[in-house]
This record gives sequence, C-alpha cells and structure tokens, in this order.
Amino acid sequence: MAEQDTIKKLRVLLPHWIEHNISHIAEFRKWEGEARKESGEEVAKLLDKAISDMEKAGKSLSEALEKVGGPLESGGGHHHH
Repeated sequence: MAEQDTIKKLRVLLPHWIEHNISHIAEFRKWEGEARKESGEEVAKLLDKAISDMEKAGKSLSEALEKVGGPLESGGGHHHH
C-alpha cells in the first residue's frame, strides 16, 4: 500500500477506533461500579486499571490522528475493524 493510501486509510480508521475506545471505557465504568457494589473490590480495581489503560490508548490514538492530518470523511459510510 502506498504511503498516501495508508495515511488516507488511517484518517478514516483512527476516528472510528477512538470512538470505539470511548464506548468501551463507558461500558467498563458501568461494570466497574457494578463489581464494586457486589463487593468485588479486586475485580473493580482491575477494571479501573483497564479504564486507565484505555484512556492512555485513546490519547495515543488521538495523537496519531493529529499526526496524519485529522479525520478524513469517508463518503461511503463503511464500518472498518
């Protein structure tokens, strides 16, 4: 794949990955609270660590998006994973 094609593709994929990451964080927060309520402090702490790790990943993904020139609107509305 040519460099320009890779950059173009990343400008489409990265915003999706960032959004996907945010939705996972929200879900983790919900379950972290549930685990804490059920006296699962150890599990809650691990989920809290996962949330922190996901937030760090989100920052890296955002920085990568900035480096490739920001989001590129994909006219086709394709869903990439």
